[in-house]
Amino acid sequence: MNLRKKNKIVAEVSTSSMNDIMFFLMLFFLIMSTLLNPNVIKLTLPNSRHNQVIHQKEITISVTKDLQYFINNKPIAFNMLESQLSGMLLNDKNATVILRCDNSLSVQDLVNMLEIGNKLKVKMILATKSPDGTQK
Repeated sequence: MNLRKKNKIVAEVSTSSMNDIMFFLMLFFLIMSTLLNPNVIKLTLPNSRHNQVIHQKEITISVTKDLQYFINNKPIAFNMLESQLSGMLLNDKNATVILRCDNSLSVQDLVNMLEIGNKLKVKMILATKSPDGTQK
């Protein structure tokens, strides 16, 4: 009397489609990460130990190390900066202007920006990064 089965069952899991799924996931995340911040201006901000977070209407002025000026990530010439900023401040008198200047700029370049803010009587804040690397 032979009680053994003649057909042995082999348990297998087909993983051939797993490569395709992983490729599409990787492609999706790569595309989404590039679309996340398409208008980011690369600046190295100065360091600060004390941080303050503001929650008001913000207008961001960025200045790169080669003196290119941006208002809310839109390029603008320096001589048009004051008129453009005053036009934006007509809509909201309580807006805060955040200065994002590269740390290699001279003090005179920063003073030129602050003079424009003083002339327009607007609150200006200099953006810095904390020692742990986060921007404030």
